[in-house]
Amino acid sequence: MTWNPTRLPDQTGRTLVVTGATAGIGYFAAEQLAAAGADVVLASRSESKLRVAEASIRDRVPGASVRRVVIDLASLDSVDRAADELTALPRLDGVLLNGGAMTGWRGAPTTDGLPLLLGTHVVANARLLAGILPALVATGHAHAAPSRIVHTSTGFVKLFPFAVDDISAVPRLAISAYTKAKTVTEVFAFELDRRLRASGLPVASLVVRPGVGVDAKTPERAGIRDATTPYQRNPYTPWAQGKDTAAWSAVRALTDPTAQSGEYYGPAGRVRGLPVRVEPLPHTHTPAAGIAESVWEQVERLAGVRMPVTVPRA
Repeated sequence: MTWNPTRLPDQTGRTLVVTGATAGIGYFAAEQLAAAGADVVLASRSESKLRVAEASIRDRVPGASVRRVVIDLASLDSVDRAADELTALPRLDGVLLNGGAMTGWRGAPTTDGLPLLLGTHVVANARLLAGILPALVATGHAHAAPSRIVHTSTGFVKLFPFAVDDISAVPRLAISAYTKAKTVTEVFAFELDRRLRASGLPVASLVVRPGVGVDAKTPERAGIRDATTPYQRNPYTPWAQGKDTAAWSAVRALTDPTAQSGEYYGPAGRVRGLPVRVEPLPHTHTPAAGIAESVWEQVERLAGVRMPVTVPRA
């Protein structure tokens, strides 16, 4: 279908959660969803930053429906509390798993002793999903349309393939550790798709990559992107896009009525462009026999949960 990211399908009545919603791609995804009429739940670890993000959205979108939930992805206890708040909502139509630490310090663990990038980008998301999946299922059944789980990845997964036989083994370089965590994210997301289908549950699992979003091309928002916020230089700036357009792939995965579970969305260009459906990577979508099952079991073990979904038949 022809997709216009500035004229989204009406989202009135839908409740959509965005983690990492106080800055960058997460903030702009939330703003765009609110402008389309969604009841948007901003989720992040800082209450003060959540208030700033909410105020910014209300300033840009008069009458916006916005809620706040504090979630620290580096603490599984915080994740559990957030899951309880989310499941108490009247409905839950989708979640954008956008949050996660961006620090590269290899020795910094989560409060639960997990490697920071793996813990916040993978394990916390699995723990959150285990908690909110019943609510996603209930909404899918009640409204005869699959709820959506949108996992955020990166183009680095294609450029730098990593083995995931031991997901807890952390590469020394920060970019490598981040890329490996996102590789695990993709494998887990596609395995979740298969298991949701096998279970017959009305929930879709999709993957997106944003391309390259840079501060220099991002529109200003008070307290979000202005003179008071840190400015990150990026050598790709001449070829990149703003973080507002980098959010388009995730927003399409959440709102396109034709989007299906197991699909992958990214910018039409390598680093920027309109959001389009792209082919998943073979090494994460259909890895060698046993890899997806192994990743799934490792993630469940580290998260301390069992996802209530059926194992697909071979």
